[in-house]
Amino acid sequence: MNNPKSPIPKSETADTDPGFDSEVALLIDLLKLGTFIGGPMREGVADPMNITTTDLRVVLALGGEGELAGHELSEIMGVAPMNVSRAVSSLIERGLVEPGFDQTNRRRKPVRLTDAGQALFARTLPAMAKVSADLFKGVPARDREAFRRTAATILDRIGRWMT
Repeated sequence: MNNPKSPIPKSETADTDPGFDSEVALLIDLLKLGTFIGGPMREGVADPMNITTTDLRVVLALGGEGELAGHELSEIMGVAPMNVSRAVSSLIERGLVEPGFDQTNRRRKPVRLTDAGQALFARTLPAMAKVSADLFKGVPARDREAFRRTAATILDRIGRWMT
């Protein structure tokens, strides 16, 4: 948002590169999106809240999913277990996350947001609304909804690859 000359390459499509069929071009665009979405989330959400992007992802995962163990966070976030462990430790030290308890499996060590963590999660929503308003500016509502439905389908299919 602050950089007038974007380092992000333009989207390649089947129309501009005959070497890609439209599904491969779309997959490449999704990979780029996954790579570059972190910038606006860092600048617009994480930095103003004085947390790292990995911390933000942990807070969002716990806020959205509830108690999770480290390996579950790692899978959901697509982040190495060591990085998740460091982020969780940092968030525990800051009083934003606390150990949970799994009554059915004593070996499982879930964590959950504290009241302060829940408050931080609540503050992320308006910040994300500002980021999304900027990113989706000019994109018609029907296109945003179609993208959301498509993303849900793709996420469901990705889940099958991970089992």
